[in-house]
Amino acid sequence: MLKLFFFVVLAGAALASDVIEFTDDDFDSKIGDHRMILVEFFAPWCGHCKKLAPEYEVAATRLKGIVGLAKVDCTVHNNVCQKYGVSGYPTLKIFRDGEDAGPYDGPRTADGIVSHLKKQAGPASVELKTEADFTKYVGDRDASVVGFFADDGSPAKAEFLKSASALRESFRFAHTNSEELLQKHSVEGEGIILFRPSRLNNKFEEGSVKFSEDTFTNAKIKQFIQDNIFGMCPHMTDDNKDQMKGKDLLVAYYDVDYEKNPKGSNYWRNRVMKVAKGFLDQGNKLNFAVASKNSFSQDIAEMGLDASSGELPVVGIRTAKGDKYVMTEEFSRDGKALERFLQDYFDGKLKRYLKSEPIPENNDGPVKTVVAENFDAVVNEEDKDVLIEFYAPWCGHCKSLEPKWKELGEKLSSDPNIVIAKMDATANDVPSQYEVRGFPTIFFAPAGQKMSPKKYEGGREVSDFISYLKKEATNPLVAQEEETSKKKKKNEL
Repeated sequence: MLKLFFFVVLAGAALASDVIEFTDDDFDSKIGDHRMILVEFFAPWCGHCKKLAPEYEVAATRLKGIVGLAKVDCTVHNNVCQKYGVSGYPTLKIFRDGEDAGPYDGPRTADGIVSHLKKQAGPASVELKTEADFTKYVGDRDASVVGFFADDGSPAKAEFLKSASALRESFRFAHTNSEELLQKHSVEGEGIILFRPSRLNNKFEEGSVKFSEDTFTNAKIKQFIQDNIFGMCPHMTDDNKDQMKGKDLLVAYYDVDYEKNPKGSNYWRNRVMKVAKGFLDQGNKLNFAVASKNSFSQDIAEMGLDASSGELPVVGIRTAKGDKYVMTEEFSRDGKALERFLQDYFDGKLKRYLKSEPIPENNDGPVKTVVAENFDAVVNEEDKDVLIEFYAPWCGHCKSLEPKWKELGEKLSSDPNIVIAKMDATANDVPSQYEVRGFPTIFFAPAGQKMSPKKYEGGREVSDFISYLKKEATNPLVAQEEETSKKKKKNEL
């Protein structure tokens, strides 16, 4: 009996959750009870949602009493999801005092969610009053931006606080008027210093950077931070990876672990930085980072690299346009292999890497199967309009759309100017101009304008697609002409 009692207690504890569940019936009445709350709109079948779920649970417990975390199952409570324009999963939104305050674009790990939301809930910039406050603050695992202002009412401080407010989601800010701290850091009257994490200190760059402009403006301060926050070769994590998007970036993946093995983590990072510095000093433009191959196994797989390479780093470059280049030669301790790879990259000698399924042997059906290797041949054919669906095999909405998409292809199979196509976006590289964030995502690529595709936002019935194509197609639909001809013959009878 006692064993049964403990089993019941343990089962109850396992089922307990600090994530609030909202429904269509109570969302509007309860959302306003929270000064600030993060809401996840999800679908139970969504792979990304399943990955987020345990991190979200941990974050909810750690943030209890500070910021609420809630969720809405959009497969059951569709009204509230439609109200807030949810089109992909998971969609995360921040609500303040019951109002939609915008999307949550922060990290999706427990640590990242906690850190991000604490910044949102607390002041944009923390006041540091003592040397002990300062030491503790800059000892964090992330970089710190500290404003030193002898005069609390100075215009420079006001501009600094504007920058802190604007960038609080991404970076850490603090300020002080302590005479002791101003003197220690050689600040006369006012100044801003960016302190990089001590674990990333190295001989190739300074551990701190001073704001050197004569005038303090919000725009100049923000630019200073964005130019210097990461340094020459940051440690890329799940929490900061989004801040590195849109850059030409080389990443060396290996067993990076600054908690358990800081010395080993910096061993390979220093070798990357030594080679990087040589190319950067010559005026070459490229960003560099190191990352854990365990945390970024998916990125490694998308580049066709082998994560089980032992202790040696594996290296890849992803450009702002989405092109990928991989280092096929084994990383050498003297850095020569990395030098050769970078020289070939800057000389334009590397062939870009494409993740692609095999090109179908037979592709004559009403819906053309597109993979990365045949994308240009099928989609970018200049004299045809293309309506293409990007799907995921596990996506429930994609499975529901499949018979309708096939019917659409059959209805337009006799039209020589239209191609109905589909692509598994999880198994193939998608060109950068097609922004796929959820499934299914549908784009229309007009003939002669393939670099400027239009995202389809309409209904998902066959009649909706036909109506859309009648308006957007470069040439009149054959199906439309057939319908007109049938009506004409009927009238003649």
